[in-house]
Amino acid sequence: MINIALPKGRLGEKVYSLLSRVGFNCKEFTPDSRKLIFKDDKGEVNYFWVKPSDVSVYVELGAADVGVAGKDIIDEYTPDIYELADLDMGKCTMCIAARADFNDDVSAPLRVATKFVHTAEKYYAEMGRDIEIIKLNGSIELAPVLGISDVIVDIVETGTTLKENNLKVIGKISDISARFITNKAAFKFKNKEITAITEKLKEAVKVYD
Repeated sequence: MINIALPKGRLGEKVYSLLSRVGFNCKEFTPDSRKLIFKDDKGEVNYFWVKPSDVSVYVELGAADVGVAGKDIIDEYTPDIYELADLDMGKCTMCIAARADFNDDVSAPLRVATKFVHTAEKYYAEMGRDIEIIKLNGSIELAPVLGISDVIVDIVETGTTLKENNLKVIGKISDISARFITNKAAFKFKNKEITAITEKLKEAVKVYD
């Protein structure tokens, strides 16, 4: 039995659909169900329906053998796991954005609003730029508009929200997509099963790309 942690929401639904197509269908699985654990029809896997930012935690601690997490979460929390495959889903970009009239005053620390603290600190440390982190959990775009930060570090999918708030992308940190990840011990002891699922997913991604 392989335990799979899926992120709640649209991404998790897409991943489940992919898994269902490659032979791991679960008749009792519904996105709006209050249940959190589902077994597939063949009894080969258990699905755990969890908060997206918690998937890597469940996998790292061994509660789930494998799971699907965004590259943004993996980079931010650096869990002790293996990345097995890029599922080519949930694509977006980790960007730096600022007001349209932004000019960087390098004589002072740059005020950076973000929920991706580690990612921002690592990026600016590599640049040798002094920063002041302002940790926010939502509506990050408000920070420069209201003058509490100079820039933001956040995920950008279409850029519509930035434009509507008179912000622009001034830098790109990394490309983001959903990754199939595994617990290191599980990968050792359930290697045959996990490798089989991984290969089926890779082939499915190619077919449905």
